[in-house]
Amino acid sequence: MEPDDLLRATGASRTFTERRVSDAEIHAILDDARFAPSGGNRQPWRVVSLRDPSIRSTVVDATRSVWDDYVAITEDGRVPFNVVDGEPPHDVQVGRPNPLIDGIERVPVVLAVAANLREIAAMDAGAERLPLAAGASIYPFCWSILLAASRRGLGGVLTTFVTRVEGSVAEVLGLPEHHALAALIFIGEPERRVSKLSRRPVSSFATIDRFDGSPLDDDHGSLLA
Repeated sequence: MEPDDLLRATGASRTFTERRVSDAEIHAILDDARFAPSGGNRQPWRVVSLRDPSIRSTVVDATRSVWDDYVAITEDGRVPFNVVDGEPPHDVQVGRPNPLIDGIERVPVVLAVAANLREIAAMDAGAERLPLAAGASIYPFCWSILLAASRRGLGGVLTTFVTRVEGSVAEVLGLPEHHALAALIFIGEPERRVSKLSRRPVSSFATIDRFDGSPLDDDHGSLLA
């Protein structure tokens, strides 16, 4: 795929065919993804490919309650787990359908990604709001995994539900000391590949000089030109 096509057509895939993804393919995907940027080029990531069905089930089953809460809050018309005005769900229905959780034994590849906290400069750790900067050293790597998979005709999705239940799965995953779970990434051949993604236009989120400045659109001339 051309770079533009790769960026514009790598959507989230949650259901997969029965095609097996070999260890060689997983290795090749990670071999490309390892060139993702990270603070100080410290590359703080660790990856576990979950094969054992019992480990898979233990890990994803732990996220069921998170999914149930997520759906309930969404149905209330709110953004789940946001730190500005988030509230617990009002009415939770247990056991809401989820194709990844319900069919975990059929997902070709499940990767658990962790970050070594000793290797990350958390620039905004003392901020009086949710710290975000540390993610810059791990999530570009996660996204590179999905891009590398897409380039090979595969698809996948990154989920962070497991981060809310890290304590209950750390032992079964052998999570090292001072490491944090960043994501689970599911990969396989998509049952249906989306060729065109829906996204807001650039002018809706990009402005000039200030966040309350005029919209950036393709009609503005560059001052450096």
